[in-house]
Amino acid sequence: MKFSIIIFFFLLASCAGTNTSKKLTDPYISSGFALVFNENDFKNKIISRKLDNSKLQIGHSKLKRNSLLKITNPANNKSIELKVSKKLNYPNFFKIILSEKVADKLGLDEDIPFVDIEQRVVNESFVAKKAVTFSEEQRVSNKAPVTKVKIHNISKKNESYKNKKPNYKIMIGEFYSENSALNLKETLENKYIEKGFLEIRNRGKNKFTLTAGPYTSINTLKNHYFELNKYGFDDLDIIQND
Repeated sequence: MKFSIIIFFFLLASCAGTNTSKKLTDPYISSGFALVFNENDFKNKIISRKLDNSKLQIGHSKLKRNSLLKITNPANNKSIELKVSKKLNYPNFFKIILSEKVADKLGLDEDIPFVDIEQRVVNESFVAKKAVTFSEEQRVSNKAPVTKVKIHNISKKNESYKNKKPNYKIMIGEFYSENSALNLKETLENKYIEKGFLEIRNRGKNKFTLTAGPYTSINTLKNHYFELNKYGFDDLDIIQND
């Protein structure tokens, strides 16, 4: 009897171990603004580690070193595949940190350095055995990306998008009543955001949105984003202005 009980628990433990080993991690997919490395950001402790601007280097706050990422500039469809050079800390407003050389390869707009990011992962063994480092000449391509984005309408590939500089808004929230949106708007304008940047729109029956913007420069957008963080809004969506 005791022998049977021991075998039962041994089989149970073996099954549990097998299930855990097969568990796969979903690949990281995101869109947002990149931080291009600047020495002053390191000196001012905005970021925790340095990148070499003369090399193709990228850093990330969540993904471990050697994670393979495809980074795309949706404005011109240029993309680059690189391994994460360093894991480092930076403000959560940014999705990734790039060296100047990477930003140049992608042709990023200095005012609006917007990128799509997609982790290249098939399974856990892929990262360890299959990921390769591409030569600089092979890394940049003009293939259109397949992305899942939080930022609406950013992947429109048409002439008006290419010729017109995009601008963005911060989506603060959706409300059932207009009065709720108005109350929050007044509170934010009194303490955090100067008047003229906040807008309420009626998006349908019992649906009102409160946004900040539009912004054509990342500096003002970033400052307002940080102010909203202080008020308690985290992980706010950035939307392309319609």
